[in-house]
Amino acid sequence: MKKSEIKFSIELDENHIPEKIKWEAEGSEKEGANLSKAVMLALWDQDENNTLRIDLWTKDMMVDEMKKFSCQNIITLADVFERATGDQAMADEIRTFGKHMGIKLGVLKA
Repeated sequence: MKKSEIKFSIELDENHIPEKIKWEAEGSEKEGANLSKAVMLALWDQDENNTLRIDLWTKDMMVDEMKKFSCQNIITLADVFERATGDQAMADEIRTFGKHMGIKLGVLKA
């Protein structure tokens, strides 16, 4: 069985606020650590039948960047939902909502 690792390294300030988020993954196009201003990680806990989340962002993540990041995550969620369930109609509704939200917030173009 093949294994693959994704590693996150979070540098925190004295108040435990992220200052740097670094990640690396086997098979990534980039070699070594990559910098990021934010990460949203969702895991399915099969024992609890529930979603676990880790949401982190750095001090220098601007509000408009977070708005765009959130809208893009909703749109991407639609793609994942469609692949996993085959429910194109509901995926289209999720996509439409994400795009509408981004346009209304001024972070995505029509």
